[in-house]
Amino acid sequence: MTWEDVRGFLSRRRGLLDGVVFSGGEPTLQKGLLAAVREAGSLGFLVGLHTAGIYPERLGWLLPHLDWVGFDVKAPFARYEAVTGVKGSGLRARRSLERLLESGVACECRATVHPALHSREELLVLAGELATAGVRRFVVQEFRSVGCADRSLTAADPGIFFEVEFCRQLGRHFESFAVRRA
Repeated sequence: MTWEDVRGFLSRRRGLLDGVVFSGGEPTLQKGLLAAVREAGSLGFLVGLHTAGIYPERLGWLLPHLDWVGFDVKAPFARYEAVTGVKGSGLRARRSLERLLESGVACECRATVHPALHSREELLVLAGELATAGVRRFVVQEFRSVGCADRSLTAADPGIFFEVEFCRQLGRHFESFAVRRA
């Protein structure tokens, strides 16, 4: 779908839709994202973004034009590279989170959890890091195996992260805490 198609759709949906969220993969990879965000806002829509924060500078350019950000956190920042396989990813994510929190734009941080990639102790560390940074809303979401080709990931049961007492431990750090099961 071209941006012209999306623009036409949005123009026809004015008054029926409240907002537009730019998502899918990592939207900050798209060179035309800033222009699209501005245009959606100029059409009268609230504008949101889902991002993993891999490009702090690009996120910084976008923040003045956004109403909300869903920020995907992969792991405690010191363990990012082990989870993402990308050198320097933890530092970039931390910088993006700092920019986001400094901007005052409404946000939700969320972590998709899996026992092959995370431990309960690491999630407690992550919750502490996020709370110390100033995050007020945190969501833990269950890994969904649909479309995943890695059998070691599809076979594991992430249930250890959703026991009531453990979720209480995580949630005590935040004004708002939620669990999203697959």
